[in-house]
Amino acid sequence: MAARFHELIFTDSVRKAQQEYYGQPRHVIHDAAPDPLTQDEIDFIHARDSFYMATVSETGWPYLQHRGGGAGFLRVISPVLLAFADYKGNRQLISTGNIAAGDRVMLFLMDYPQRTRLKIMGHARVEDARSHPDLVAQLASKEVQRNVERLFFIDVVSFDWNRQQYITPRFTADEIKGIVTPHQQRIAELEAQLKQKQ
Repeated sequence: MAARFHELIFTDSVRKAQQEYYGQPRHVIHDAAPDPLTQDEIDFIHARDSFYMATVSETGWPYLQHRGGGAGFLRVISPVLLAFADYKGNRQLISTGNIAAGDRVMLFLMDYPQRTRLKIMGHARVEDARSHPDLVAQLASKEVQRNVERLFFIDVVSFDWNRQQYITPRFTADEIKGIVTPHQQRIAELEAQLKQKQ
């Protein structure tokens, strides 16, 4: 776990709970600097086709939203800056409104087959896509650019990897196809060979 993540997550009340249940709280490095993403995090982000983003409403309630697209739609602009295009949707704009009131976000990225998850803390801002056609062209493929309404930018503060202990492996249809297709081809070859011998 990155030092800045420790400092921000392990508050006094969390450390008190750690003391109560485990006999001692986690050590926290105070005044830790923001943690830039390393190549491991960058590669992981580029391979994801979805993530969850948490914001906090003005009523103090967390709001969690799923975001999806092609692999790599969450772009790593630099080790401390992420961005993604936001498309026309249900017109609720809850995440957009929450970020306008308070810019803290948490991203939760999953790799179910490898049973790995990455959490990223950051400060977000939202830009109107109509004001930034050049950025839309960078963040969205040509066939969907006309559907982009907003651009999200996230200044990375810190990140944390989680253990795989309780992650159930899940696979997309494309991942299953990639595993099954070679076996299906081999079965077809063997069946053809058997027919020739009959």
